[in-house]
Amino acid sequence: MENPEQWGGGGRRVVVIGGGVAGSFIAKSLQFHADVTLIDPKDYFEIPWASLRAMVEPSFAERSVIHHKDYLTNGHLIVSSAINITDTEVLTSEGRLVTYDYLVIATGHNDPSPKNRTEKLKQYQAENEKIKASQSILIIGGGPTGVELAGEIAVDFPEKKVTLVHNGSRLLEFIGPKASNKTLDWLRSKKVDMKLEQTVNLNNISDGSKTFITSAGETIKADCHFVCTGKPLGSAWLEGTVLKESLDSFGRLKVDENMRVKGRKNIFAIGDITDIKEIKQGYFAQKHALVAAKNLKLLMTGGKETKMAIYEPRSVKAIVSLGRQDAVAQFSFTTVIGLVPGFIKSRDLFVGKTRKLMGLDPNVVYS
Repeated sequence: MENPEQWGGGGRRVVVIGGGVAGSFIAKSLQFHADVTLIDPKDYFEIPWASLRAMVEPSFAERSVIHHKDYLTNGHLIVSSAINITDTEVLTSEGRLVTYDYLVIATGHNDPSPKNRTEKLKQYQAENEKIKASQSILIIGGGPTGVELAGEIAVDFPEKKVTLVHNGSRLLEFIGPKASNKTLDWLRSKKVDMKLEQTVNLNNISDGSKTFITSAGETIKADCHFVCTGKPLGSAWLEGTVLKESLDSFGRLKVDENMRVKGRKNIFAIGDITDIKEIKQGYFAQKHALVAAKNLKLLMTGGKETKMAIYEPRSVKAIVSLGRQDAVAQFSFTTVIGLVPGFIKSRDLFVGKTRKLMGLDPNVVYS
C-alpha cells in the first residue's frame, strides 16, 4: 500500500462497517481507490432478495451467498462486530482498534446470521428439509418477505397447506392498494389461506407445538412456522458512541443529500440505516452506495465539496416475486402482475446481475 501522505485530500483509510448490500458494494467500489477495511460479523455477503428462493431450492444459495474475499480482492476484511466509534477509530468486539480517515456505516437491519458461508448454506438446507417434512406451514407477516416466501412454497410445493397471518388490513402496505389486492388474489388462487388483521403471539408457544392461536381466537394447525415480520435496525450499538446525537427517534442515522451523516465531514451512512424517506430495498441501498462512493473518491483526491453528488429519493418502485414465474410490480405510473414483471425478477431474482455488479461470474457455482 502506498504511503497515505502521498495522497491529496488527507489520508485514504476508509473503514466500512456492515457487509450487506450497501456496505459490500461500496467496499468493492473503493478498494482500488483507497485503503479499505470492511468490518462485518460474517465472512460473506448475501443477496437478500434471493434468500427465500434458497429456502425452497438450497442450491440457489451457492450463487447468492458470496464470500467477501471473492469480490474484496484489494481490501482488508475483519470478521467481527463494531461496538464503538470515536472521531478517528472503530473498536471491534474482540478489542481491535481500526483507524479511519473516512467512515461508512452500513449496518442495515439486525439479522443474526451464521458467521461463515458454509454454516449459512447448511441453514438453508435445514430450512428446506423443514418445509419438505411439513404438510402445513404457517407464515407470520405479510410484508415482502412473508409474501415472497408464501409464493415460493405455494408454487414449489402445491400440495402443502400454507397459511399467512398478517396484522395489517392489506398485504404489502408499502405499495398501493391495487398491487396489494392483486397479490392477495394471486396467493388465494394458489390456495394460500389468508388471515388479515390478526397476529400470533409466539411467546407462549412451546418448541415443537403445532397449534397456534391468532388474536381473533382462531386456531391454526401447522407443522412448522416462519416469522417474517420486520427486523430491528442495526443501530443500537451507536447509542453510546460519538454519533448518538445523529440518530433520529426511530434509531436511523440522519444523513444529508450527499449521504454524509449530518454535521460530519468524513462519516457517511448508506442503506437501511439512513433516515431517507423511501422504502428500504436493496436496490436503493446500491444507489446510496454509488453516490457515497463517488463523493468519497472526490474528497480523497482533494476535490471541492460543492462538486459532490446528490442522492435524490425515488418514488416507490417495487417488484415482489410470486413464485418462479410471476411477480407483482408497482412503478410510478402503473401496477402489473404476472409474467412480465416475473420475467424481470422471479426467474433469477437479479442474482446474475448482482454478481456481475460485484465483478463475479454471474453463473458460477462453487462449494
